Amino acid sequence: MAKNKSTYVWTDRKRTLFGLPLSFTVYKLTEEKLLIETGFLNKKEEEVRLYRIMDLTLKRPLGQRLWGLGTIHCCTADKSTPDFDILKIKRSEEIKNMLSDMVEQQREEKRITAREFMSEDDGDHFGEEEN
Repeated sequence: MAKNKSTYVWTDRKRTLFGLPLSFTVYKLTEEKLLIETGFLNKKEEEVRLYRIMDLTLKRPLGQRLWGLGTIHCCTADKSTPDFDILKIKRSEEIKNMLSDMVEQQREEKRITAREFMSEDDGDHFGEEEN
């Protein structure tokens, strides 16, 4: 069954020399998940649900800025992919802001709060007395 391209909010490739999209890494963003497809002969597709993304960081070193690129570092609550990079993409600041808004929207829709990602030992312990 063929995938419908109109369901993707954003797609791009990892850029290489001079900002050209000459790589086998493809990023696809839907309303609910981020897909990272890598490889040429041996393909791998990683899927990360947006509500699991905890933190986004934009990195734009000089070499990437010269070609209008940036890298978005993502920290997640996903056990198989705790953190990953969306490497060397065009319009990186705009994409980071869009992704951040979509993450918040997914959390609201699924009624997920940050405390659901914490372990039992994390956070405040209300009602406990200190000696």
